[in-house]
Amino acid sequence: MAEDKAETQAFTPGPGYRQFKGRDEFPSNILHGTLACAIWIGSMHFNVSLLLFSFLFLPFSKFLLVVGVLLIFVVLPIDHNSKFGLRLARYICQHMSSYFPATLHVEDINDFHPGRAYVLGYAPHSVLPIGVVTLAERTGFMPLPKLKCLTSSPVFYTPFLRHIWTWLGASPATRKNFCSLLEAGYTCIVVPGGVQETFLMRHDSEVAFLKSRRGFVRIAIEKGCPLVPVFAFGQSYAFKWWKPRSKFLLQLSRAIKFVPMLFWGSFGTPIPYQHPINVVVGKPIYVKRNPQPTTEEVLEVHGQFVKALQDLFERHKGRVGYADQSLTIL
Repeated sequence: MAEDKAETQAFTPGPGYRQFKGRDEFPSNILHGTLACAIWIGSMHFNVSLLLFSFLFLPFSKFLLVVGVLLIFVVLPIDHNSKFGLRLARYICQHMSSYFPATLHVEDINDFHPGRAYVLGYAPHSVLPIGVVTLAERTGFMPLPKLKCLTSSPVFYTPFLRHIWTWLGASPATRKNFCSLLEAGYTCIVVPGGVQETFLMRHDSEVAFLKSRRGFVRIAIEKGCPLVPVFAFGQSYAFKWWKPRSKFLLQLSRAIKFVPMLFWGSFGTPIPYQHPINVVVGKPIYVKRNPQPTTEEVLEVHGQFVKALQDLFERHKGRVGYADQSLTIL
Protein backbone atom coordinates (compact mmCIF):
# COMPACT_ATOMS: atom_id res chain seq x y z
CA MET A 1 0.00 0.00 0.00
CA ALA A 2 2.35 2.67 -1.23
CA GLU A 3 1.41 6.12 -2.34
CA ASP A 4 2.62 6.95 -5.83
CA LYS A 5 3.61 10.60 -5.97
CA ALA A 6 4.16 12.21 -9.30
CA GLU A 7 5.97 15.46 -10.03
CA THR A 8 3.57 16.68 -12.67
CA GLN A 9 3.18 20.12 -14.13
CA ALA A 10 -0.21 21.77 -13.63
CA PHE A 11 -2.57 21.50 -16.58
CA THR A 12 -2.66 24.40 -19.02
CA PRO A 13 -5.85 24.40 -21.15
CA GLY A 14 -5.20 24.05 -24.88
CA PRO A 15 -7.45 24.75 -27.87
CA GLY A 16 -9.19 21.39 -27.48
CA TYR A 17 -10.04 21.85 -23.79
CA ARG A 18 -13.75 21.91 -22.97
CA GLN A 19 -15.56 22.58 -19.72
CA PHE A 20 -19.22 21.76 -19.22
CA LYS A 21 -20.87 23.19 -16.11
CA GLY A 22 -24.03 21.35 -15.16
CA ARG A 23 -25.63 24.35 -13.51
CA ASP A 24 -25.05 26.53 -16.59
CA GLU A 25 -26.12 23.88 -19.10
CA PHE A 26 -29.24 22.78 -17.21
CA PRO A 27 -30.90 25.49 -15.09
CA SER A 28 -32.64 23.78 -12.19
CA ASN A 29 -33.64 24.28 -8.58
CA ILE A 30 -33.27 22.43 -5.31
CA LEU A 31 -36.62 20.66 -5.66
CA HIS A 32 -35.89 19.19 -9.09
CA GLY A 33 -32.34 18.28 -8.04
CA THR A 34 -33.52 16.55 -4.88
CA LEU A 35 -36.21 14.65 -6.77
CA ALA A 36 -33.71 13.51 -9.41
CA CYS A 37 -31.33 12.23 -6.71
CA ALA A 38 -34.18 10.54 -4.86
CA ILE A 39 -35.29 8.65 -7.97
CA TRP A 40 -31.75 7.58 -8.91
CA ILE A 41 -30.40 6.70 -5.45
CA GLY A 42 -33.44 6.47 -3.19
CA SER A 43 -35.00 3.55 -5.05
CA MET A 44 -32.57 1.26 -3.20
CA HIS A 45 -33.82 2.50 0.16
CA PHE A 46 -37.43 2.45 -1.01
CA ASN A 47 -37.33 -1.33 -1.50
CA VAL A 48 -35.87 -1.95 1.97
CA SER A 49 -38.28 0.49 3.63
CA LEU A 50 -41.28 -1.04 1.86
CA LEU A 51 -40.33 -4.56 2.95
CA LEU A 52 -39.72 -3.52 6.56
CA PHE A 53 -42.97 -1.56 6.78
CA SER A 54 -44.95 -4.44 5.25
CA PHE A 55 -43.38 -6.99 7.57
CA LEU A 56 -43.87 -4.93 10.74
CA PHE A 57 -47.26 -3.31 10.16
CA LEU A 58 -49.23 -5.37 7.65
CA PRO A 59 -50.82 -8.82 7.96
CA PHE A 60 -48.48 -11.57 6.83
CA SER A 61 -50.63 -12.25 3.76
CA LYS A 62 -50.25 -8.61 2.70
CA PHE A 63 -46.50 -8.81 3.31
CA LEU A 64 -46.32 -11.80 0.96
CA LEU A 65 -48.31 -9.84 -1.61
CA VAL A 66 -45.75 -7.00 -1.43
CA VAL A 67 -42.91 -9.50 -1.83
CA GLY A 68 -44.70 -10.99 -4.83
CA VAL A 69 -45.13 -7.57 -6.49
CA LEU A 70 -41.44 -6.79 -5.97
CA LEU A 71 -40.48 -10.14 -7.47
CA ILE A 72 -42.54 -9.32 -10.55
CA PHE A 73 -40.46 -6.15 -11.00
CA VAL A 74 -37.31 -8.28 -10.72
CA VAL A 75 -38.27 -10.28 -13.83
CA LEU A 76 -40.41 -7.72 -15.66
CA PRO A 77 -38.82 -7.13 -19.10
CA ILE A 78 -37.25 -3.71 -19.59
CA ASP A 79 -38.12 -1.70 -22.66
CA HIS A 80 -34.75 -0.08 -23.44
CA ASN A 81 -36.42 2.37 -25.84
CA SER A 82 -39.29 3.36 -23.56
CA LYS A 83 -40.13 7.02 -24.18
CA PHE A 84 -41.08 7.42 -20.53
CA GLY A 85 -37.86 5.76 -19.39
CA LEU A 86 -35.63 7.84 -21.63
CA ARG A 87 -37.37 11.07 -20.58
CA LEU A 88 -36.94 10.07 -16.94
CA ALA A 89 -33.24 9.31 -17.52
CA ARG A 90 -32.71 12.69 -19.18
CA TYR A 91 -34.49 14.40 -16.29
CA ILE A 92 -32.28 12.65 -13.73
CA CYS A 93 -29.02 13.34 -15.58
CA GLN A 94 -29.70 16.99 -16.23
CA HIS A 95 -31.03 17.92 -12.80
CA MET A 96 -28.36 15.92 -10.94
CA SER A 97 -25.66 17.66 -12.99
CA SER A 98 -27.08 20.97 -11.80
CA TYR A 99 -27.71 19.83 -8.22
CA PHE A 100 -24.13 19.38 -6.93
CA PRO A 101 -23.19 21.12 -9.27
CA ALA A 102 -21.15 18.75 -11.44
CA THR A 103 -18.61 20.00 -13.97
CA LEU A 104 -16.99 17.95 -16.73
CA HIS A 105 -13.46 18.88 -17.87
CA VAL A 106 -12.20 17.29 -21.10
CA GLU A 107 -8.49 17.89 -21.73
CA ASP A 108 -8.90 17.62 -25.49
CA ILE A 109 -12.35 17.11 -26.98
CA ASN A 110 -10.79 16.53 -30.39
CA ASP A 111 -9.34 13.23 -29.17
CA PHE A 112 -12.82 11.70 -29.15
CA HIS A 113 -14.54 10.60 -32.34
CA PRO A 114 -18.25 9.67 -32.47
CA GLY A 115 -17.63 6.55 -34.55
CA ARG A 116 -15.10 4.98 -32.20
CA ALA A 117 -15.48 3.00 -28.97
CA TYR A 118 -13.38 3.89 -25.92
CA VAL A 119 -12.84 2.36 -22.49
CA LEU A 120 -13.17 5.08 -19.83
CA GLY A 121 -11.42 3.97 -16.64
CA TYR A 122 -13.20 5.94 -13.90
CA ALA A 123 -11.94 6.53 -10.35
CA PRO A 124 -12.66 6.64 -7.51
CA HIS A 125 -15.69 4.48 -6.80
CA SER A 126 -16.43 6.24 -3.48
CA VAL A 127 -19.74 5.30 -1.84
CA LEU A 128 -21.38 5.62 -5.25
CA PRO A 129 -19.69 6.81 -8.47
CA ILE A 130 -22.31 9.50 -8.98
CA GLY A 131 -19.96 11.69 -11.02
CA VAL A 132 -20.58 9.39 -14.01
CA VAL A 133 -23.74 11.41 -14.55
CA THR A 134 -21.54 13.95 -16.38
CA LEU A 135 -20.47 11.24 -18.84
CA ALA A 136 -23.89 9.76 -19.44
CA GLU A 137 -25.38 9.64 -22.91
CA ARG A 138 -28.52 11.41 -21.66
CA THR A 139 -26.46 14.31 -20.32
CA GLY A 140 -24.86 14.84 -23.72
CA PHE A 141 -21.58 16.49 -22.74
CA MET A 142 -19.28 13.94 -24.41
CA PRO A 143 -19.30 13.77 -28.25
CA LEU A 144 -19.96 10.02 -28.06
CA PRO A 145 -23.45 8.94 -29.13
CA LYS A 146 -23.21 5.40 -27.72
CA LEU A 147 -22.26 5.15 -24.03
CA LYS A 148 -22.75 2.49 -21.39
CA CYS A 149 -21.67 2.36 -17.75
CA LEU A 150 -20.76 -1.13 -16.55
CA THR A 151 -22.41 -1.78 -13.21
CA SER A 152 -22.36 -4.51 -10.57
CA SER A 153 -24.83 -7.31 -11.36
CA PRO A 154 -27.01 -7.03 -8.16
CA VAL A 155 -28.42 -3.77 -9.58
CA PHE A 156 -30.16 -5.77 -12.31
CA TYR A 157 -31.95 -7.94 -9.76
CA THR A 158 -33.27 -5.03 -7.69
CA PRO A 159 -36.89 -3.93 -8.25
CA PHE A 160 -37.31 -0.45 -9.79
CA LEU A 161 -33.57 0.19 -9.64
CA ARG A 162 -32.92 -2.15 -12.56
CA HIS A 163 -35.36 -0.21 -14.77
CA ILE A 164 -34.11 3.24 -13.79
CA TRP A 165 -30.40 2.43 -14.10
CA THR A 166 -30.89 0.63 -17.40
CA TRP A 167 -32.62 3.69 -18.85
CA LEU A 168 -29.71 5.76 -17.51
CA GLY A 169 -27.31 3.63 -19.56
CA ALA A 170 -26.11 1.05 -17.04
CA SER A 171 -25.24 -2.45 -18.21
CA PRO A 172 -24.01 -5.59 -16.38
CA ALA A 173 -20.26 -5.64 -15.69
CA THR A 174 -19.52 -9.07 -17.15
CA ARG A 175 -16.71 -9.91 -19.55
CA LYS A 176 -19.14 -11.18 -22.19
CA ASN A 177 -21.27 -8.06 -22.04
CA PHE A 178 -18.22 -5.76 -21.97
CA CYS A 179 -16.83 -7.35 -25.14
CA SER A 180 -20.20 -7.32 -26.89
CA LEU A 181 -20.72 -3.63 -26.20
CA LEU A 182 -17.28 -2.64 -27.50
CA GLU A 183 -17.81 -4.72 -30.63
CA ALA A 184 -21.13 -2.92 -31.14
CA GLY A 185 -19.36 0.45 -30.99
CA TYR A 186 -20.33 1.45 -27.47
CA THR A 187 -17.92 3.41 -25.30
CA CYS A 188 -17.86 1.74 -21.89
CA ILE A 189 -17.35 3.47 -18.56
CA VAL A 190 -15.60 1.09 -16.18
CA VAL A 191 -14.90 1.61 -12.48
CA PRO A 192 -11.97 -0.81 -12.12
CA GLY A 193 -11.69 -0.54 -8.33
CA GLY A 194 -15.24 -1.72 -7.83
CA VAL A 195 -16.38 -3.15 -4.51
CA GLN A 196 -12.86 -3.50 -3.12
CA GLU A 197 -12.15 0.18 -3.73
CA THR A 198 -15.23 1.08 -1.69
CA PHE A 199 -14.02 -1.23 1.08
CA LEU A 200 -10.57 0.44 1.09
CA MET A 201 -11.69 4.08 0.82
CA ARG A 202 -10.47 6.53 3.45
CA HIS A 203 -11.67 9.78 4.95
CA ASP A 204 -8.33 11.58 4.63
CA SER A 205 -7.28 10.79 1.04
CA GLU A 206 -8.48 9.39 -2.26
CA VAL A 207 -7.92 5.72 -3.00
CA ALA A 208 -7.81 3.96 -6.38
CA PHE A 209 -7.60 0.17 -6.27
CA LEU A 210 -5.87 -0.49 -9.56
CA LYS A 211 -2.60 -2.38 -9.28
CA SER A 212 -4.19 -5.83 -9.54
CA ARG A 213 -7.09 -4.81 -11.81
CA ARG A 214 -5.96 -5.66 -15.33
CA GLY A 215 -9.03 -7.29 -16.88
CA PHE A 216 -10.38 -4.08 -18.39
CA VAL A 217 -6.95 -3.39 -19.91
CA ARG A 218 -6.81 -6.85 -21.48
CA ILE A 219 -10.26 -6.43 -23.03
CA ALA A 220 -9.34 -2.98 -24.37
CA ILE A 221 -6.29 -4.50 -26.10
CA GLU A 222 -8.31 -7.44 -27.43
CA LYS A 223 -10.79 -5.04 -29.05
CA GLY A 224 -8.29 -2.32 -29.97
CA CYS A 225 -10.12 0.36 -27.98
CA PRO A 226 -8.25 3.34 -26.48
CA LEU A 227 -8.11 3.55 -22.69
CA VAL A 228 -9.02 6.89 -21.14
CA PRO A 229 -8.24 7.87 -17.51
CA VAL A 230 -11.06 9.70 -15.71
CA PHE A 231 -10.98 11.10 -12.17
CA ALA A 232 -13.85 12.60 -10.14
CA PHE A 233 -12.79 15.26 -7.63
CA GLY A 234 -15.23 16.00 -4.81
CA GLN A 235 -17.34 12.89 -5.32
CA SER A 236 -16.07 11.39 -2.05
CA TYR A 237 -17.73 14.24 -0.13
CA ALA A 238 -21.22 13.61 -1.50
CA PHE A 239 -21.93 11.25 1.42
CA LYS A 240 -20.72 10.66 4.93
CA TRP A 241 -20.12 7.02 5.72
CA TRP A 242 -19.11 4.43 8.28
CA LYS A 243 -18.03 0.85 7.74
CA PRO A 244 -16.28 -1.75 9.87
CA ARG A 245 -12.93 -2.99 8.59
CA SER A 246 -12.52 -6.75 8.65
CA LYS A 247 -11.49 -9.58 6.34
CA PHE A 248 -14.92 -11.12 6.76
CA LEU A 249 -16.61 -7.93 5.48
CA LEU A 250 -14.28 -7.85 2.49
CA GLN A 251 -15.06 -11.48 1.64
CA LEU A 252 -18.79 -10.84 2.11
CA SER A 253 -18.59 -7.74 -0.10
CA ARG A 254 -16.92 -9.71 -2.88
CA ALA A 255 -19.57 -12.41 -2.65
CA ILE A 256 -22.61 -10.11 -2.74
CA LYS A 257 -20.99 -7.49 -5.05
CA PHE A 258 -21.49 -4.51 -2.74
CA VAL A 259 -20.17 -3.29 0.62
CA PRO A 260 -22.60 -3.48 3.59
CA MET A 261 -22.08 -0.05 5.13
CA LEU A 262 -23.87 2.96 6.53
CA PHE A 263 -23.94 6.11 4.43
CA TRP A 264 -26.03 9.23 4.54
CA GLY A 265 -26.38 12.63 2.96
CA SER A 266 -28.50 15.72 3.60
CA PHE A 267 -30.47 15.52 6.87
CA GLY A 268 -29.47 11.87 7.27
CA THR A 269 -31.26 10.85 4.07
CA PRO A 270 -29.93 9.06 0.96
CA ILE A 271 -29.94 12.44 -0.85
CA PRO A 272 -26.27 13.42 -1.37
CA TYR A 273 -24.83 16.66 -0.07
CA GLN A 274 -24.58 19.54 -2.53
CA HIS A 275 -20.81 19.37 -2.84
CA PRO A 276 -19.26 20.40 -6.17
CA ILE A 277 -18.00 17.50 -8.29
CA ASN A 278 -15.36 17.99 -10.98
CA VAL A 279 -14.91 15.07 -13.37
CA VAL A 280 -11.74 15.26 -15.47
CA VAL A 281 -11.29 13.26 -18.67
CA GLY A 282 -7.68 12.73 -19.77
CA LYS A 283 -6.16 11.87 -23.12
CA PRO A 284 -6.72 8.44 -24.67
CA ILE A 285 -4.01 5.79 -24.47
CA TYR A 286 -4.06 4.16 -27.90
CA VAL A 287 -3.44 0.41 -28.06
CA LYS A 288 -2.71 -1.97 -30.90
CA ARG A 289 -5.47 -4.54 -31.31
CA ASN A 290 -4.41 -8.05 -30.34
CA PRO A 291 -7.08 -10.76 -29.78
CA GLN A 292 -4.61 -12.68 -27.60
CA PRO A 293 -2.38 -10.21 -25.77
CA THR A 294 0.54 -11.53 -23.75
CA THR A 295 0.86 -10.89 -20.04
CA GLU A 296 3.76 -8.54 -20.79
CA GLU A 297 1.61 -6.47 -23.17
CA VAL A 298 -1.17 -6.20 -20.62
CA LEU A 299 1.26 -5.20 -17.86
CA GLU A 300 2.84 -2.54 -20.06
CA VAL A 301 -0.46 -0.89 -21.02
CA HIS A 302 -1.78 -1.27 -17.47
CA GLY A 303 1.29 0.57 -16.20
CA GLN A 304 0.68 3.35 -18.70
CA PHE A 305 -2.92 3.68 -17.52
CA VAL A 306 -1.99 3.79 -13.81
CA LYS A 307 0.61 6.48 -14.47
CA ALA A 308 -1.81 8.43 -16.67
CA LEU A 309 -4.44 8.41 -13.91
CA GLN A 310 -1.92 9.54 -11.29
CA ASP A 311 -0.67 12.30 -13.59
CA LEU A 312 -4.23 13.38 -14.38
CA PHE A 313 -4.94 13.70 -10.67
CA GLU A 314 -1.79 15.72 -10.03
CA ARG A 315 -2.32 18.01 -13.04
CA HIS A 316 -5.83 19.03 -12.06
CA LYS A 317 -6.14 18.80 -8.27
CA GLY A 318 -4.98 22.38 -7.71
CA ARG A 319 -7.16 23.98 -10.36
CA VAL A 320 -10.35 22.34 -9.05
CA GLY A 321 -9.69 23.14 -5.39
CA TYR A 322 -7.92 20.06 -3.98
CA ALA A 323 -4.27 21.15 -3.98
CA ASP A 324 -3.54 19.42 -0.65
CA GLN A 325 -5.29 16.16 -1.49
CA SER A 326 -3.35 12.96 -2.16
CA LEU A 327 -4.17 9.91 -4.23
CA THR A 328 -3.15 6.47 -3.04
CA ILE A 329 -3.03 3.82 -5.75
CA LEU A 330 -3.23 0.33 -4.29
